Amino acid sequence: MRQFPLLFLLLASIPTVSSCVSTSREELLPGSSFAEGVAPVAATGANPLPQGIAVGDVTSQSALLWIRTEGSQAVQIEWASVAAWELMSKMATIRSPATRTAVFVTNADRDYTLTIPLDGLASATRYRYHVLAGQAQREALTLATRGEFTTLPDAANSVPVTFAWSGDLGGKGRCRRGAAGYPIFDVMRAQQLDFFLFLGDTMYADHLCPSPPNEPGADFLATTLAEYRARHRDQRGAEALRRFLASVPVYVIWDDHEVRNNFAGPFDSQMPAGRQALREYWPIREAPDDPHRLYRTVRAGADLELFILDTRQYRSRNADQDGPAKTMLGERQLQWLLSGLIESTATWKVIVTTVPLSIPKRGGVAVPGNDGWAGGPGSPGFERERQVLVDTILGRKVKNVVFLAGDVHYVQANAYDPNGDGTPDFHEFMAGPLSAAPGRLTMPSAGLRPTTLINEGGYFNFGLIRVTKSSFDVTVLDEAGATRFSHHLPAK
Repeated sequence: MRQFPLLFLLLASIPTVSSCVSTSREELLPGSSFAEGVAPVAATGANPLPQGIAVGDVTSQSALLWIRTEGSQAVQIEWASVAAWELMSKMATIRSPATRTAVFVTNADRDYTLTIPLDGLASATRYRYHVLAGQAQREALTLATRGEFTTLPDAANSVPVTFAWSGDLGGKGRCRRGAAGYPIFDVMRAQQLDFFLFLGDTMYADHLCPSPPNEPGADFLATTLAEYRARHRDQRGAEALRRFLASVPVYVIWDDHEVRNNFAGPFDSQMPAGRQALREYWPIREAPDDPHRLYRTVRAGADLELFILDTRQYRSRNADQDGPAKTMLGERQLQWLLSGLIESTATWKVIVTTVPLSIPKRGGVAVPGNDGWAGGPGSPGFERERQVLVDTILGRKVKNVVFLAGDVHYVQANAYDPNGDGTPDFHEFMAGPLSAAPGRLTMPSAGLRPTTLINEGGYFNFGLIRVTKSSFDVTVLDEAGATRFSHHLPAK
């Protein structure tokens, strides 16, 4: 009998969702996976979720669940903490521990995708969710799939965090091949990650994927919403990617190839379609004051805060002369970043920028000018705005700043000493590609006084980071899981 007070406490602690959806735990939902004898849809018919599932933008109190159905389907999510679910299962109670959402119906307006918020969660807690699906006209829903995720620790708790980052998937003909598609995701999945940072070029809309050697379905250039959707959908044909997204939360930001090479958002007519397809196919939280905003912060315990930048949507043309009017971030995003760095109480402040700080990344005839922050001879960059950021870090004595980047298709790491006092003021680490042609190795420009720790390419790779209150440890692993580089940063 002493089990019942604990049972009631667990039920009371099960969170509710936001006001935009209705919830109930009064009885078992018809077709609920908490009921006995319910078979998954996949066991009895066609898979209703052929592109798999994904959990993204997880915080200490919330998460987003992404799905796509094959045609219009009714969908409902139910979830509970793993501890509550297992206790109820052992007690064989008829009362479900699950919170559940309203029933949603997927439709063609969003290409049958849904991103569903799960709010009011407890920090550092393991949750189990179940996706129930069925024909929109049918009342009963059946189990389509299930999964688990863990919420992040809150800002009051110092907890080690392990995550990976990389980008550049399917570029220059290195698209999905065979059933696994992109086997590097199986290597990443084995690292027991808390989350993955996907630093753009999640697909290459402006590159062909000829078949053979690639799987059929992406041998075209995308310029319309329907075509962008098709290219995103084709990526999910990779079994290794689907396995990864089903088990590791993701934070996704775009770079250029989700639209086209080196695009500048305000001046590109294709950007709105590319942006819509990106938001439809990835679980990215929508800001209440701006449905198009992609830049955001992630707080993971007392020791880590991520500032995920949007380097595309607000930028000036690459070829514009550098000066006060030229921007990569736009004034609002820049001020958000500067204020966030100054006010952050996290031990480590990580700035996620899809393009590198110091590599002169020249454009071509179609899009002249440097695409990264650094300029070069006769090719302007965005160094004036970069200097505003550097001056803030130095002037406000912001400690333990690390930049993470991608885009160049090789591994590079730099310790920067812009004030020339002999002590590095911040570091930058670049990883990638996940699957794309290697880039041309280029040393960083001298403006920020870099000391280069590695400059190496020719293999697919990702970066692995372990953060604690006292250290920031970076390792780069290749597609076989071999270590190519490691570096230890002690906290200041």
